[in-house]
Amino acid sequence: MQPQILNFNYENLSDIVSHVLSVAKANGVTSAEVEISVASGKNVSVRLGNLETVELNNDKSLSLTVYFGNRRGMASTSDFSSHAIEDSVKAACQIAKYTAEDNAFGLPEKSQFAIGTRDLDLFHPWKEDESIMIDRALECEEEALSFDKRIDNSEGAQMSKSDAIFVYGNSMGFLGGFPSSRFSLSCSVLASDSQGMQRDSAYSSTRSFGDLVDGKLLGREASQRALSRLNPRSIKTGKYPVIFEAPIATSIISCLVSAISGGNLYRETSFLMGSIGTKIASEALTIHEDPFLPKGNASTYFDDEGVRVQPRILVEKGVLNGYFLSTYSARRLGMESTGNAGGAHNLLIQSSDNTLEQLLAKMGTGLIVTELLGHGTNMVTGDYSRGAAGLWVESGQIQHAVEEITIAGNLRTMLANIIAVGNDTYNNSSKYTGSILIDGMMIAANG
Repeated sequence: MQPQILNFNYENLSDIVSHVLSVAKANGVTSAEVEISVASGKNVSVRLGNLETVELNNDKSLSLTVYFGNRRGMASTSDFSSHAIEDSVKAACQIAKYTAEDNAFGLPEKSQFAIGTRDLDLFHPWKEDESIMIDRALECEEEALSFDKRIDNSEGAQMSKSDAIFVYGNSMGFLGGFPSSRFSLSCSVLASDSQGMQRDSAYSSTRSFGDLVDGKLLGREASQRALSRLNPRSIKTGKYPVIFEAPIATSIISCLVSAISGGNLYRETSFLMGSIGTKIASEALTIHEDPFLPKGNASTYFDDEGVRVQPRILVEKGVLNGYFLSTYSARRLGMESTGNAGGAHNLLIQSSDNTLEQLLAKMGTGLIVTELLGHGTNMVTGDYSRGAAGLWVESGQIQHAVEEITIAGNLRTMLANIIAVGNDTYNNSSKYTGSILIDGMMIAANG
């Protein structure tokens, strides 16, 4: 039996997609593509042992792109009625008439489309009563507040669940889609002593309820993180090795993704232009892209244009093997789509089989970055400068918290100076990475 959300199933949505495409054809378009989705979810939040909110959310969306030769127009609606669809198609057609021609516009070649389907284990419906969600959030916060007497306040705990179905189709005959689900649990607490107050949090996000981190474990983690930030002390400005804690290390991978994505490449605003086949990082960095990862955060069997996807080794021992290209960016670069319209699909950063403790021993003296502030990355030059907070390490042992500092370097140098990747993999992102140890970054502090 097909999953049904907001009274729609895959078949219903496919029929709507086919109807939109037929209306577009009747309006004289050269080609067209449609994506439609429905989602339903629930979120509960508690604070200081009391239920604060129960939120229900239902969402519907339909987006349409039409092409008249090399002109393109787009429109969207949340109304699936025939009248609204007619209006949306006419709006997209009208927009297309006033856009400039671009030879890179248009659908992919038919030979590029995904064939068949693949079960990626993304849909895990959960029909239990909301009281279980409330109890899980309360349990999480209670454990956090009872962990240490210095944990004296809370910003609350939240749990959410959502189910969705999406379908994509185009006028060249491609039609595909699938249901998915998402669960999350989070907790944020405050720690204080005579020196001041600090806050921190913990978070878990999964495809199935059963895979969520235990509420008590998550509560303890939130408290431990908040306590570790108490009594920050100054350090001396200088050049030191830096460990980007796993959740923060995803931002380094995101910078790399941005630098090798089609938009920055064809605009010539990337410091890694023309880098395929060259060494862009140390041998410690190997990245696999796996769109077929079961229960993956970015798993799919086709990209946002219906183009087939496949696993690949994106970076192998520091050597870049490919870019992230959509059909449009590929045409602008004189290349072929990599099946990445919409972004990367599950980047798995290979660990160096080091625990976080072993990374600390390798580092000796330096900084663990646990928070980044502001935006200070120049994709053209690779220059990198961010406000930060973290933990100071000496002789491989954490000594005290540090805040109000700035870390700086150049992304090209930072990638080349990666010493090791930890096995403490962060699983709440489409970038599955452990903590990353980078040598020789500039740290500016008050000391």
